[in-house]
Amino acid sequence: MAGKHWMLRFARWHIWLGWLVGVPILMWTITGLVMVSRPIDEVRGTNLQREQPAQPLPGFPVPLFNTLGSAREMPTVLATQMVDGAMITTATYADGRVERYSAAGKLLPPVTVSDARRIVAARIKGGDRISSIALFPADAPASDFRRPIAAWQVSLDDGTHVYVGESTGKIEAVRTRFWRVFDLMWGLHIMDLKDREDTSHPILIVFAALSVIGALLGTILMFRRRKARVVK
Repeated sequence: MAGKHWMLRFARWHIWLGWLVGVPILMWTITGLVMVSRPIDEVRGTNLQREQPAQPLPGFPVPLFNTLGSAREMPTVLATQMVDGAMITTATYADGRVERYSAAGKLLPPVTVSDARRIVAARIKGGDRISSIALFPADAPASDFRRPIAAWQVSLDDGTHVYVGESTGKIEAVRTRFWRVFDLMWGLHIMDLKDREDTSHPILIVFAALSVIGALLGTILMFRRRKARVVK
């Protein structure tokens, strides 16, 4: 009798938990299905980026190091690479500031709108079909970029947004239309529609714990019913 009493109580709890966590469980299932429906390369837009041929460095950029050596502040990171046949060194400082230098040690100006247009056309498939270009400052990034970097948003005809760093000259991100759908689904999945980053907050933890308890109760009730059928 005691066992039957507990089974009835479990069944009652299972029903109430089902009403409470049914919507979140359905939301997690739907958003998870949408997010896995396409390969991650398509989501990130890496499939749209053209492969850049490797270009060996012609030599050691001594003038640059002479320039930096006389500066008050030394960069924390230096990266030298060939870009369109020219040797470019990117210097990153402790405060996040980025500067570009030529092989002759000359400070290069920020990327202009025409530079951004040329970079996207050369490095992105379909990058010549541009509908608009806008500059977003570091303190007010675009909603689908959300990084504290000044960047040009190059909008393509198919709805893809390509972000080119104003100080780096690099393609910082590619945001396709499906990326924006994926981003919304991710925000719903972790219940954080503001920043889409907090995967460990009380609301999510409580609903996840209640869902686990409901699943455990359902599992117990399933075996109890099977046992009852066998006895009959």
